[in-house]
Parts: sequence; C-alpha cells; structure tokens
Amino acid sequence: MITFFAGLAILIVGGYLGAKVCTKAFGPDDRPTPAHTDGDGSDYVPMKKWKNSLINFLNIAGTGPILGPIQGVLFGPIAFISIPIGCIIGGAVHDYFVGMISCRENGKTVPMLVRKFLGNPAYFVFLAIFLVGMMLVITVFTYTPADLTISVVHDSIGLSSPTFSTLVYVVIIIYFLLSAVLPIDKVIGKIYPLFGMMLILATFAIFIGLFFGGYGMAELFGSWTLNGFDFAAYFTEMHFVPVFFITVACGILSGFHATQVCLVSRTLDEERDGTTVFHTSMVVEGFVAMIWAAGTMAMIGIGAADSGITMVFENGAWAFTTTIDGTVEKISATTVVYVIGSKVLGTFGGVFAAVACILLPITSGDTAIRAVRMTMMEITGAKVDSVKTVFMYTLPIVILLIIALTFVKIFPDGFHRLWMYFALFNQQMAVFALAMIVVYFIRRGMMKTLWIPAVPFVFYCFVTVSYLFGADICLGAPWWLAYTVAAIAVVAMIVLVIKRGRTDDEGQPVTRSSV
Repeated sequence: MITFFAGLAILIVGGYLGAKVCTKAFGPDDRPTPAHTDGDGSDYVPMKKWKNSLINFLNIAGTGPILGPIQGVLFGPIAFISIPIGCIIGGAVHDYFVGMISCRENGKTVPMLVRKFLGNPAYFVFLAIFLVGMMLVITVFTYTPADLTISVVHDSIGLSSPTFSTLVYVVIIIYFLLSAVLPIDKVIGKIYPLFGMMLILATFAIFIGLFFGGYGMAELFGSWTLNGFDFAAYFTEMHFVPVFFITVACGILSGFHATQVCLVSRTLDEERDGTTVFHTSMVVEGFVAMIWAAGTMAMIGIGAADSGITMVFENGAWAFTTTIDGTVEKISATTVVYVIGSKVLGTFGGVFAAVACILLPITSGDTAIRAVRMTMMEITGAKVDSVKTVFMYTLPIVILLIIALTFVKIFPDGFHRLWMYFALFNQQMAVFALAMIVVYFIRRGMMKTLWIPAVPFVFYCFVTVSYLFGADICLGAPWWLAYTVAAIAVVAMIVLVIKRGRTDDEGQPVTRSSV
C-alpha cells in the first residue's frame, strides 16, 4: 500500500498548498455576495460555511468518485498518483475559480459565464453540450442509485420483482421533482448535512478496514500483476491517455461540477468561504476516489472465489465477476460498491456503505435537475415568482429523464454506452469552463498566475479531442491520428482563448481588466 499512501500524502499536502495559491490568485474580499444582494428566498439564500461545504460536496460527489475510480484503477497503481495530482492541479482549480467567478457575476450559471467570457458562438456550442450532457448526468444519477438499491435489497432479503424495481425509480424521480421545485433551504439545506456525514463515515470506515485488513495491492515500482490480472497490459491496450482521464472524471476533474458550484455560489455568506466550500470539497472528493480505487484493487487481490473480484474478458470488453450464492457471476461496476463494503466491513457495514453511496448520485441528480431548470429560466428570462412557474420548467426535464431511462432499460448495453457518453460530455463541459477561467485571468491582467487554469485547460483539450477521435464509441480513428488532431486542436484553442481574453464583452480590444 506504499503507492496508495504516497498518493494520499500528495493529496493532503497539495490540497493545503493549492488552496493557498488559488485563494491568493483570486483575492476574495469583503464585498457582499449574491446571497445578500439578490436574495429571493429560493435559490439566493445565505448559508453557513460548514453547511454549504457539505451541500457542495454532496452536489459534486455523485457517481463519479466511486464508479469512475472503480473502473479507472484497472489501469494500475499509477491511478493512486494520477488521481491526487489531477485533483489538485485540475479539479480543485476548476471548481474554485468557476464558483468564485460565478459569485462575482451575481451567481450566473456556467452557460451564462461562457457567453460573457467566450462569446456567443462558443456559448451556443456549449449550450448544446451542456443540455445533452446534463440529461446524461441526470439519467446516470437516477439509474445508478436505483440499480444499487435493487441489488442491496435483493442480496439482503431476497426481494426482487419488476414492481419493486419500478417503485424504486418512481420514488427517486418524485424526490428529484420536489427538491428541484422547492426552495433550496427547505429540502437540500436540511437533509444534505446528514447525507454528508453518512458518506464521510462510510468512506473512513472503508479506509480503516483497508488499512488494518492487510489487503494486497500492486505498487508503482513493483509488479503490476495481481491475482492473475495484468494492470500493465490494460494500461497499454486501453490507452491511459485519454481513456483514464475520461473514465475517472469526478475524482480528478469534472465539468458537471461547474454547474453545481454556480448553484452554490448563490448561497455563499461571504467570498472567503469559497476556499473551503469549493476547493476543499473537491480535495475531499479526491480522497473518496482514492478509497474506492484502493478497495477495488484489494478485491481483485482477493479474487471472485473468495467473494472478492476477478476480471474476465468477454465479448470484447473487461467485466467484473464475484461469487453470488456459490456461483461466480458477472456484476456491474455499481454492484462492486456492495462487494467492497461487505468484504471490508461485513454484511451490516456493507449495507451501510451501499446506502451512503446510493445517496451520492441522488444528491447530485436532484441538483443537476435544479441546475438545468435554473439555466432554462435564465435563458428565457423567467422569474422565480411562484412554485407553479418553477414546476412548469422542471416537469419537461423529468419527462425527458423517464424517456432516457426507458431507452437504457430496453437495450442490453444501454448503461455502458450511457456512462461513456456521459463521461465524454462531462469533460467537454470542463474544457469550456477552464477556457472561461483563462479568459477571466487574461482580462484581469493576472498573467503571473495564468498557468494555474492554463495547465488543466491545455491538457483536457488534448484529452477530450483525442478521445472523441480515437475511442471506439466515437469516431474510432487510429490513435496516432487522434493524437495528431488533438495536438492541432490544442494550438487552435490556445490561440482563440488568448484572442478572446484580449477583447471585452463586445469584442473590442482591452488593455486592462474590464471585469
């Protein structure tokens, strides 16, 4: 576990130093926040820092920091180093600056920020990506908690029927509808702290169990083979760059987070709260990702025969297997959560960990719907003047969700494709958000610290374009061609972003800060 603990050290020290660097670069001050200047009793509501931090953490910590690392750790022990480094220089930077810029811009949603800083052409492209991506997010964050709930109930008490499965989906969707319509402090602000405590407790319990359990793990400078599974071969064949960084997403960097921190920016009591609410929350999510990645590797070390996990290659893809009722069966990445919890913590602990992980996507799905609703109202100029108005904007989103879930259930590989497209759109949103931050820095004359958002912006431009061209579910071009196109795209994007940064909102040249 040497590599794993080295990664945790990088995350803790890097998180502490990174928070100081980002805060100094942005310079939060005593100006009143949108929660005070634009308070409406619904979305603009001042909240205490500790509660806001938990809310933001639960908002951003959806399925990503669990299912992403569960699949991403198959690339080997390098995941234990890539996750913390990426989290510090990518995700934490992205979340902090998007949240703080939104706060300075009266709580604008990320599409509106893209429109202001990148211009209308970029805005219309982003809006299409945003709407499709967010519907994929909402669908993923409905399917995964429902699937895990059904699995836990079946394994615990043997209950399994189409009626029960349908009921689970109906309950989650009704909750989503209510939480998206009612004022943020009436539902989200009251129940999220409890959910947050459950998740943190479950994660630490898994961590302690792994620490004292003596589980075997592959090391960065040791053998990359564990219980017959060759991590090195997977690393090479599956193309670490870009696939790993698309797969892990939320544990490293996620465009979905931009939609959530903008929502929370409307509830900051003061600007200085942003360091804890945005930056630290992302670092904590990186910790969650590390734990579940370690848990998955530990289960591979045990093997399916002993109620752990064994990887098998079937129908052109790798799949997880475990022992269920004495028979080795293929399982989804969602069920791996229950396997880890049960093996490390026992039956009761496994159920508790599973319940906590069920709450993760639910507490992201509801705010994802809320973010889409807020964006649509912002685009059309509608006011939050009544519950009826909010409901009318929320209902079409729920109807589209039901249609998407139906398609996922009809096709055998529906969820696999859903997850992969969700991940791609997710990182495409992140590229636009990072580009917006770079433009903000240039316009404010923050050239000495421009490298802070520029590094992840350049890297994820390369990642998303190369994946779009090379991945089998996309264009499927030869990888050498995908990398070449990506390199050219990076240069073009840098030129466009610098050019935009040197003009104001009307496209006129600027020589100093105009924001």
